[in-house]
Amino acid sequence: MLALDRKLANIQAGRYTPADFIIADAKDGDIGFGRAAPVADPAKPGRHTPRATHLEAIRQMTRTGLVDIMLVSASTGERLSKEGLFAGSDVTLAMRLNDTTDIWSARGGRYREEPSRHHRTARLDQVAAHTNLGLYSITFSNQRDIDAINAEAYSAFRKEAGQHGMRHFLEVFNPAFDIRLTDGADIGSFINDNIVRTLAGVMDIDFPKFLKIQYNGPEAMEELASYDPTHLIVGILGGSAGTTRDTFELLSQAERHGARVALFGRKIHLAESPVDIVRLMREVVGRNLTSGEAVKAYHGALSERGVRPRRDLDDDMVLSEEALKKAA
Repeated sequence: MLALDRKLANIQAGRYTPADFIIADAKDGDIGFGRAAPVADPAKPGRHTPRATHLEAIRQMTRTGLVDIMLVSASTGERLSKEGLFAGSDVTLAMRLNDTTDIWSARGGRYREEPSRHHRTARLDQVAAHTNLGLYSITFSNQRDIDAINAEAYSAFRKEAGQHGMRHFLEVFNPAFDIRLTDGADIGSFINDNIVRTLAGVMDIDFPKFLKIQYNGPEAMEELASYDPTHLIVGILGGSAGTTRDTFELLSQAERHGARVALFGRKIHLAESPVDIVRLMREVVGRNLTSGEAVKAYHGALSERGVRPRRDLDDDMVLSEEALKKAA
């Protein structure tokens, strides 16, 4: 069993300890950001490094064994699988199986101004030649016809996934604009209700292995995580890069309030030292370091490597994300 499967088995058996917390490196940015997915090119302001840089970052992180899942686009997964990166590795390869319109992030694009629409580029029969795990994404917009069509597309996906022996985890974004909730409801409650409602019709054979959702504060996290904790396993997404304190505090708060998985993209991808930040994420989730202590340790690691941090220590200790400030 790979690390992911061992940890899922412990969670599902009610034996969770912080050592079972699952961390995924989300390196699938090319399917959303396109050419701008690799890191910025320091020699060419406003430009980005070649794809080779992105691929090498994936190789380096995978070889450390610090993450349990490496999430990539289908084309990236095929290339790295063929070169044998995951052979003998304890890291599970996962591929993004759909690319809904709210992840279309071309520079100058306006796609996020409209409700998310289902869309798939990857072919499951081809993905299945390299892995049996992938991500499926859905966003609830509070618009009846769009949400119904997207839910029906999810049903069709699960049928096809079953035919190819494909497991999946389910990503649910917050909508990118005001969806006019009624009766004073908050976005966390809206998302929680729609997740449970959607999955109420899903049998075990098709059920997502875990969720990837935005952190909407401790109350919303506890509400969803306590619903069916050994079956509906809740994970968090990282969102924007933020400060280093944001990264560690998000991980700490979410785990304490019931999250069992973290899938971080930009919070790892854009870090000055991705390996060091993930190493310290393990210390935070293991409750060996507080989020503030981890920031100081991270700056110490950067100093030892001779890497100049983007922010000085005081600025990097600041919480910039509103959901985190409320419970810090």
